[in-house]
Amino acid sequence: MGFYDVLARVVALVGAGAVKWRSLQGGAQSPAVGDAPQIPAGRPQGRIPTLKMPTARGWAPGQLPTAAPGLKVNAFASGLKHPRWMLVLPNGDVTVAEALQSGGKPQTLFDHAMVATMRRAAAFGESPNRITLLRDADRDGVAEERHVLLENQRQPFGMALLGDTFYVGNTDGVMAFAYAEGDTSISAPARRLTTFKPDGHWTRSLLPSPDGRRLYVGVGSLTNIAEGGLEVEEGRACIYELDLETNHCRVFASGLRNPVGMAWEPVTRRLWTVVNERDGLGDETPPDYLTAVTEGGFYGWPFCYWGQTVDDRVPQDAAKVATALTPDYALGGHTASLGLCWMPAGTLPGFDVDGMVIGQHGSWNRSTLSGYRVVFVPFADGRPAGPVRDILWGFLAPDESVSYGRPVGVVIGLDAHSLLVADDVGDVIWRVTGAGSNP
Repeated sequence: MGFYDVLARVVALVGAGAVKWRSLQGGAQSPAVGDAPQIPAGRPQGRIPTLKMPTARGWAPGQLPTAAPGLKVNAFASGLKHPRWMLVLPNGDVTVAEALQSGGKPQTLFDHAMVATMRRAAAFGESPNRITLLRDADRDGVAEERHVLLENQRQPFGMALLGDTFYVGNTDGVMAFAYAEGDTSISAPARRLTTFKPDGHWTRSLLPSPDGRRLYVGVGSLTNIAEGGLEVEEGRACIYELDLETNHCRVFASGLRNPVGMAWEPVTRRLWTVVNERDGLGDETPPDYLTAVTEGGFYGWPFCYWGQTVDDRVPQDAAKVATALTPDYALGGHTASLGLCWMPAGTLPGFDVDGMVIGQHGSWNRSTLSGYRVVFVPFADGRPAGPVRDILWGFLAPDESVSYGRPVGVVIGLDAHSLLVADDVGDVIWRVTGAGSNP
């Protein structure tokens, strides 16, 4: 065991012990979930907050996640390298962004421990930096063809296809490539549409507007709570709107610490996103959340959370706090809710109302782990309307010591009766269908 592995374990034990002591003093915390969550008062954890993440093991031969009653799951594709995000093309091909967090030399004791912890969990290392195309030509639910569509990208994540242009959200900007239906590789030179600052929260999700004239781009913060000052956070923690005709890019909404998945809700035609909130205030404080995104809206980061609850660790701006909007639906503390897609009623058996599917990557910084599952939030009249339901779980060992997988991106299959889930620890794309479906 190397020095940094030992350091990670020591820091994790210290942080976990502190949280255990607080829980003994204040009682167990219930999950902060729903449209009116009970959020415990924030208790800053000091310089060394909890570090707890299971060791990445992967799936044993024949081992599968657990699907909800009436559903079944199979490997659509396996043997990938850190698959994070997916796009289903009009002909049924599935493109998969394979990328991994990487960065410069750690600066502090906690940085060293965090990097060592992330490496043990297969969440930090050399990035594949490619997009793979999967083809299930015989429509049997398993991709029999695999092609490198694009390589030598810079941590690719979001993807979109509009007409004959394939867009990629690299960590340093949005790129555009000429594409023709059926292509299995792209060799045309890229056009750079935007430039973003890399590092920190590196994912750049993409979502086209319903009319195909704009792209929405999620860009996360550099740090947890702007520890390096607000200047280095300029242009971050927001969702951008990119006009594809004029190439004009503007901030659509801000104060969103790390907005990743985005989706359109078809009744109100509003944009929704899932956001990863700040660390270091406790197991359930504040919760990650699902929210509609208001044009010009400010959602609090870094000054406050869940509306106007002030974070005393941050130098304050009372005028900004006064404008902070309250999110729509809490998803629990540190669930790392990343994937998001709209699922119409009847897509999967037993899920007979419309709603949002969320891929919860799972926590690394709380005393009892959260997330590590794919969930469904039912909607009615354009808003969340009921408790969270599980679709897929079993990614985490019962004793929380190892993870077999971690779900990230989610997308509805071309057949409209399947759900694809990217698993970046298992290196698998899972396919969820009805138990009686064929295939």
